[in-house]
Amino acid sequence: MSLPELEEFLSWFQSNGGRIDLDAVGFKYFPSTEGGRGAVALKNIEKDQTLFTIPRSLTLSTKTSLLPEKFGPRAWKEHKLDKGWSGLILCMMWEDAQTFNSKWRCYLATLPIAFDTPMFWSEKDLKELDGTSVVEKLGKEDAERDYHDKVFRAIQSRPDLFPPETLSNHYSLERYHVMGSRILSRSFSVERVGIDGGDDGEDMNLEADKSIGSAMDVDEHDETNDVEDTSIQDDSPSEDGDEGEEDATDISMVPIADLLNARFGSENAKLFNEEKELKMVSTKRILAGDQIWNTYDDLPNSELLRRYGHVDILPLPGSGKGNPADVVEIRADLVLATFSEQSESTSSTERIDWWLEEGGDDTFVLGTDYEVPEAMTSLTRLLYLSSDEWEKAQERSKPPKPKMDSQVLNLILVVLQNRIAQYPSTMKDDEEILKQEPGMPLNKYQAIFVRLGEKRILENTLQRLVTAGKARGGGTHKRKSALAFDGSSQSTKKAKR
Repeated sequence: MSLPELEEFLSWFQSNGGRIDLDAVGFKYFPSTEGGRGAVALKNIEKDQTLFTIPRSLTLSTKTSLLPEKFGPRAWKEHKLDKGWSGLILCMMWEDAQTFNSKWRCYLATLPIAFDTPMFWSEKDLKELDGTSVVEKLGKEDAERDYHDKVFRAIQSRPDLFPPETLSNHYSLERYHVMGSRILSRSFSVERVGIDGGDDGEDMNLEADKSIGSAMDVDEHDETNDVEDTSIQDDSPSEDGDEGEEDATDISMVPIADLLNARFGSENAKLFNEEKELKMVSTKRILAGDQIWNTYDDLPNSELLRRYGHVDILPLPGSGKGNPADVVEIRADLVLATFSEQSESTSSTERIDWWLEEGGDDTFVLGTDYEVPEAMTSLTRLLYLSSDEWEKAQERSKPPKPKMDSQVLNLILVVLQNRIAQYPSTMKDDEEILKQEPGMPLNKYQAIFVRLGEKRILENTLQRLVTAGKARGGGTHKRKSALAFDGSSQSTKKAKR
């Protein structure tokens, strides 16, 4: 079973060396809650079965497109198109402009032209994300700066490659955002080897590669053993580029592989590196009629929405619905601002600077274990050190141990209250909106689940700390109640960020 609009694409895929088991794998439209267009098992699929293979030459990257060679390697680097995503975005724009002359014409025609990601939201819709970290992570201003300073200047320098009459249709800022969103939502990080299978001089990365955009996994596949997820959590370059050490992977668009949807805890297939091709292999038994899921690395709803324009809404342990992988971020400057409100100390800025110089976190991540990160506790203790203790910490180049004494506990309680106050609405408000406004716009609906997930973590962490404080003998603040009688945190003065 295949969708009519994919028939030409599947024919192109197979005629260019791609192999797919069409007796086992089909494509259909699922409900939007299940990802929309995706892959389905047409019969029972056993574990370790190869579903399809993609020749490396069929992936679209700056290594396979002809544009960098035509532009010239030296000029490519002079325009800094070898850094970040700008080069691949320009390659995709150029290939798209070639229409029938592009090797990837049939593939590009399958990619979305509109996105539900916040990058394309109106200001009114973005207000629904106030308090979350989604908006500040969009990177829209940085992306547009790259377009004007790097990409468009490169385009203007070569009218032979980018005819002026094609600029408005194929090389506009709007088109740049569309191609960037395609990379963000569908790209893979593919281990770098020569297209003909030879090593291109880079050391092979034997660990599993994480996709730059989609966070789908690409692993080494050993056919002599069972398929095994050997992926690691590593720091991938951000979408506006990483100026640090060059990675031994290429950001690549991978035909067929990017048709698979993803959902928390549902992965049953994975993409593996081999010398001359990539293989999508089942990682468990898949029953006929079931959707074939790749993985987005079980991301929180804030990242799912930012990258892909959807959220996971699943039953949560205990009660309620949301994403079990949700997290909430607390910035170090909020800890500092809260400390400044509570203390007359004038040395806190110096200590924060030292903390960052020593490699301390500038953002702390709370998860559904409702535990305060040790680094956040350590920073809070650092702010309270006496002058002598502060000097010793500097001499040792070592921050204090993350001991949760009553003084630290009290400050963190207020930090959490101030963090909750950054949201314009309460948990109760959001739950009422969901009840009273059925059929609300999709953007608003998804934004509510993002902020609800974050507030749930903050409220539950706060409640756990209050309980811990009582167990210590009532060591929490008497001046400011941690919890209101209805179980929700009281609004406090909004801290400066």
